[in-house]
Amino acid sequence: MSPRRNRPSGAGKTPPPRGTGDRHGLERTENWQGESWVVRQISGSAATKYYRCPGCDHEIPPGSPHVVAWAQDGTVDDRRHWHRACWNARDRRTTRVQRSRNAPRY
Repeated sequence: MSPRRNRPSGAGKTPPPRGTGDRHGLERTENWQGESWVVRQISGSAATKYYRCPGCDHEIPPGSPHVVAWAQDGTVDDRRHWHRACWNARDRRTTRVQRSRNAPRY
């Protein structure tokens, strides 16, 4: 029997710089309505809060995978969390959903 080696399994590999992990998914750029949008896929484990989808006006519960999208020249406050199906069907849906008088505004 050979002796045990006390080396980490990733020996010889350089770790990625701090803060560049893909905890929130990889970003890509899409064109929609003549504007560039930054789109990020969020995994279920990274989703920790409730959000309201602008496509269907339903809540996105914590733990469910979804999409975050914002205009490329926009600010952080312009980010919107969408269901994946709603983001894919955004041409058939409107972002200006008419709410009833008593509906909460998120």
